[in-house]
Amino acid sequence: MFAPLHNQRIYQQVAGQIQEMILDGRLKSGDKLLPERTMSEQFKVSRNSIREAIRALEILGIVESRQGGGNFIVAGTSDCLFEPLSIMFKLRNGSFSDLLEIRRGLEMEAASLAAQKITKAQAAEMKELLEKFKNASGEQESIDLDKKLHLFIAEISGNTMLSAFLNSISKLFEQAVRDGRELILKAFDNNKLLIKMHRDLCEAVTSGKPDDAAKACRRHFDFILDNLKK
Repeated sequence: MFAPLHNQRIYQQVAGQIQEMILDGRLKSGDKLLPERTMSEQFKVSRNSIREAIRALEILGIVESRQGGGNFIVAGTSDCLFEPLSIMFKLRNGSFSDLLEIRRGLEMEAASLAAQKITKAQAAEMKELLEKFKNASGEQESIDLDKKLHLFIAEISGNTMLSAFLNSISKLFEQAVRDGRELILKAFDNNKLLIKMHRDLCEAVTSGKPDDAAKACRRHFDFILDNLKK
C-alpha cells in the first residue's frame, strides 16, 4: 500500500504519501487509516515517524485522532483550510476589513448561486432561520443565527469548495475578533437595519433572483465595512 522511504525527514514523506492518496482518491473523507504498527511495517520506518506524520496532518486539519478509535481522514474540507488561512492571516497582519472584503466577494457569488438552486424545502428552512434571527433574545444568539443563515446560503449554492472557504473564513473571523469584539459590535447598533438587510437577502434568494441576491449581499457587507471605518 505504501512505498518504503529513505530520507532524513521521514515523517514529511509519510505525510506526503497520505496526502497523495487523498488526491488520487485512494483515501476519502471519513476513511480510517491503518494502525500505526501496520503503517510502520509498510513504510519501513519507526512508529515515532508515523506518529509525527499523523500529528503534522492533524495540525493541517487533514486527519483527526479519536481516542480509542484510531486516526481518520476528516469528513469535511473546512478544517483543512482553517489552519493555513489562520497562519497566513497572522503572519501578514490581516485586518477585519481584509476578511470582510473576502467574505463579501465569496458570499455574493454564493447568494447568486443559491437563488438559482434553492428548493421549496430550503426556502422554508431559510424563512424559519430568518424569523429566529429577527426574534433572537440576546446578542450571542443573534450572532450565532447570523452565522448560521450565511452558511446555509453557502450550502444551498451547491458549491462544496465555496461553502468550505466561507466556513473557514467565518471561523477565522470569529478568532480574529475575539479581542476586538466590542469594536465589531459597535457597527451593529442599528439592529433594525441589519434585520432588514438580512430579510432583503433572504427574499432575493428564496424568490430565485440571482442579481438581486448578489446586490443585497453587497449592501450588507458594504454597510459593515463602512461602519468599521468610522
